[in-house]
Amino acid sequence: MTRAVPAVGVSIRVFDPARAGNSGSMGLSEALTVVERARALDRPAAAARTAVQRVLRNQAVKDALHGVWLGHPLHPSLAQFTLGSLVSASLLDAVGGRQRESSTLIAAGLATTVPTVAAGWADYADSHEEQQRVGIVHAALNTTAVACYSAALVTRTRGGTGRTASLTGGVLAGLGAYLGGHLSFRRGLGPNQAESVPHTASEEWQPLGPLADIPDGEPVARDAAGTAVLVVRRGEHVDVWSDRCPHLSAPLHEGELDCTTGAITCPWHGSAFRVDDGSVLHGPATAPMPGFDSRVVDGVLQARVRTFPGVPAG
Repeated sequence: MTRAVPAVGVSIRVFDPARAGNSGSMGLSEALTVVERARALDRPAAAARTAVQRVLRNQAVKDALHGVWLGHPLHPSLAQFTLGSLVSASLLDAVGGRQRESSTLIAAGLATTVPTVAAGWADYADSHEEQQRVGIVHAALNTTAVACYSAALVTRTRGGTGRTASLTGGVLAGLGAYLGGHLSFRRGLGPNQAESVPHTASEEWQPLGPLADIPDGEPVARDAAGTAVLVVRRGEHVDVWSDRCPHLSAPLHEGELDCTTGAITCPWHGSAFRVDDGSVLHGPATAPMPGFDSRVVDGVLQARVRTFPGVPAG
């Protein structure tokens, strides 16, 4: 039902990146919108992506860095320790804390920098273009921050305080962390993109069409009361899953089905899932496919979403 809304004197301001550059009141979120739209960043971003893809050819290493074994991305987990150690050192230096404790924290943060950076680059290489534009700036800030902290330690071995370098590193690391949060929570790089399916799909049986119309050994998409689902038929056995890849929402029915291994591969970034249980075979996805129960009634395939115990669907 549509209701008529009375006209009121409300003006709507639409953000224009071209005009924002001339405004002294641009906020951080608007500045990031400019970065996301900056095509000038595409060349260095593409070069970095290509370099990472050339280095990370081993699938087992890629899966480990993505965090497939953890069930969620590895990079944020490592970054918590690395960033926490480094910024804590800057805080100690800011309030006049003892240099020994500050140096220990810097050393601890730098010790975990390599695996943290490796995991971050692995995620970066399998992301959208606007995410990579922000990501390359994120990496530049963090690289400069690490250089500052390293300089602080070197300065201290030569009798200096290294305080300025430490404080500068803290500011840059904080800005880098802000961009990392933006990538995760505003641009969706890392979170499970299919998490909402068990809450929004129908838990009532929905018709997907005659079973005879479902091709054998070929992934197809069907609609279950407004939710796109992936249907895989192998002989008389039928599996129904969300058609949205948990990584970045790619349509899984456009991917390749390997009937020998029983795996469906995402058409965008190569994530692979088992079609018998929905689990992740290979990243960058770290979350499994949401599943649907299925049955055949009078020759018609039906499906309903699998919900969490005690948690009804919307």
